[in-house]
Amino acid sequence: MKDELAPKQLHKLTTLSAAVERVNLLVDELNTHRRAYYENNTVLISDAQYDQLFMELEELERKFPELITGDSPTQTVGGSANQTFSPVEHLEKMMSLDNSFSPEELAAWGERAGAGPYLCELKIDGLAVNLRYLNGRLVSAATRGDGSVGEDVTANVLTIGSIPKQLLGKNHPAQVEVRGEVFIGLDDFAKLNEALVAEGKAPFANPRNCASGSLRQKESSVTASRPLQMLVHGIGAWSDAPVQNQSDLYELLAKWGLPTTDKYKVVKSIPEVLEYIDNFERRRHQLEHEIDGVVVKIDDLSKQRELGFTSRAPRWAIAYKYAPEQVNTKLLDIKVSIGRTGRATPFAVVAPVKVAGSVVEFATLHNQDVVKAKGILIGDTIVLRKAGDVIPEILGPVTELRVGTEKPFVMPKKCPDCNSALAPSSAGDIDLRCQNSKSCPAQLRERVAYLGSRSVLDIEALGYVAACALTQPVEPKTPPLSSEADLFNLKLEDLLPIRALVLDADTGLPKLDDEGKPKVVDFFKKKDGTPAEVAIKLLKNLEDAKVKPLWRILVALSIRHVGPVAARSLTSHFGSLDRIFSASEEELSVVDGVGQTLAQSIKDWISVDWHRDILESWRKAGVLLEIPGHAGPGALSASGGVFSGLSIVATGSLKDFTREQIEEAIISNGGKAASSVSKKTAFVIAGENAGSKLAKAEELGIEVIDEAEFKRRLAQ
Repeated sequence: MKDELAPKQLHKLTTLSAAVERVNLLVDELNTHRRAYYENNTVLISDAQYDQLFMELEELERKFPELITGDSPTQTVGGSANQTFSPVEHLEKMMSLDNSFSPEELAAWGERAGAGPYLCELKIDGLAVNLRYLNGRLVSAATRGDGSVGEDVTANVLTIGSIPKQLLGKNHPAQVEVRGEVFIGLDDFAKLNEALVAEGKAPFANPRNCASGSLRQKESSVTASRPLQMLVHGIGAWSDAPVQNQSDLYELLAKWGLPTTDKYKVVKSIPEVLEYIDNFERRRHQLEHEIDGVVVKIDDLSKQRELGFTSRAPRWAIAYKYAPEQVNTKLLDIKVSIGRTGRATPFAVVAPVKVAGSVVEFATLHNQDVVKAKGILIGDTIVLRKAGDVIPEILGPVTELRVGTEKPFVMPKKCPDCNSALAPSSAGDIDLRCQNSKSCPAQLRERVAYLGSRSVLDIEALGYVAACALTQPVEPKTPPLSSEADLFNLKLEDLLPIRALVLDADTGLPKLDDEGKPKVVDFFKKKDGTPAEVAIKLLKNLEDAKVKPLWRILVALSIRHVGPVAARSLTSHFGSLDRIFSASEEELSVVDGVGQTLAQSIKDWISVDWHRDILESWRKAGVLLEIPGHAGPGALSASGGVFSGLSIVATGSLKDFTREQIEEAIISNGGKAASSVSKKTAFVIAGENAGSKLAKAEELGIEVIDEAEFKRRLAQ
């Protein structure tokens, strides 16, 4: 977005001359983005930024109606037809939709449109297409274009297997237009991009661009190679449709063999509409395709005809837009962070931007190969995605906005924290790692923060900031922890003198105070010098952690590849850390879920002298390094349990179990807590919002039980 198009305070635009200038800028910019989006399959700004500009233009035109022109973006639909394809005139104009962004705006539309019933359906982020059938036979397919004239993509649409060339049944109308969205599913999109990267080609920025680019190919064979799908959601020209409601129409379209959604719902009131909206906002990441909101329509077709249209949109329908999960922003720099195992991970520093409800300043890039594959340069305008609560991801650059000053990223050869060499740990390892695992301050900080996390020792007071304070304080010069060995020996007098930088958990970079300076805090004491609550809690948490389940202690050692699942199997089998570390690779690798790579990793870890020092120090501090009463290797497994030998998968949200608790319940009763569904799965425990794992179980005919049934079997 141009600097001069940064959002203005509308109340300041009180003169007609100022408004004229602003309107002209907005119209030019919006038309530029329309052409890029509709004609060139390119996104120069995010949907949210476009909507912001569009709403500003609407507001100015409301204040100064004399500035409204017939070709204003507020009065017209989409873009124009690309000259590459033959023009197709729609029998009935394809309209756009007005948008709402809040419950209040939706309620206001409801008051204008009148009482329900309302039909709610998902707003697929795809390409609008119009299918024309004559006596049940498909004769043309066209893009929306400017709403009146679109592009002839018939040959390409014929390659989409779900679109019937001949409608099922009899007595079809002499002529009917069917409208819908062409899209590509998320799994298919990921596989396609992986294949493109493997071939050395640039990946698509998002599924919508992928679908649009795939459908608008000169060669139909290219389109046929792309896994395109379509869902229809309405009709255009049909002089005498024999149905009364939009929902009846969907049933008719389905009977004709056209692909329709099964996720629409007819409700009576706006509060029920909002329930539908909230439900799918929670589930949007479990869907097969991307959505950016919900479309709400008056279900009664006669009321639709009565309400009619504006110049660009029906009055009887509106789109409720979700908070954007994909935005455009500036890639300011690429830096490298060091993880607990020494892995060097590039991360992007981006111009702060709000996406998915939070402000994003950093995004992961995984490794140097990913940076190269994405084709991004420092200084690029990039497309950034944040789906739900996951770490923000850069999808790719907007190459059309490059100005020539952008520069490539070069992976450093030295650790940014300790200046040690970065190199692969073994042959075939694509990751570079800091080789100074003992003394690298970044690795120690990350290991300490990790062992305090909920999935490891669950030490509430040992969060990321506390880990920073203990390993990298501003004061004193000598940190309380120079390795994990001293963790359980900490005393109050070690904590009180500490002053520490507040670091960002994603990047390790200092956070800034209100004056823009690195933020330094007395983390473990109050202003009056007395111990802060966090200091007292930390010492208590550490004492409690000494008797945590043995698998947690094993995970806390940060051995590569040893996570909770493998740790549970190992500790259940051997019963003590001494037995695990004295076992041979062969003895380790036969344990369920371990294997050769993990066994080698365990042997490599215990061969390091300072690693053995950690174990000995923890033992002396009273950390329990064995399962009391365990009879030796294989004894616990041999003792059986209600789930003995069964592979069990838990999915969705459970009421009375955390994911960790239910895995513990499975393993402690002889079962294997598997992470994926296969033919070997005994049964699946499904909670609310169960996703792909539930679908896989149903596909394979695997037994699915609820939480109550699991509890019943557990008690047997």
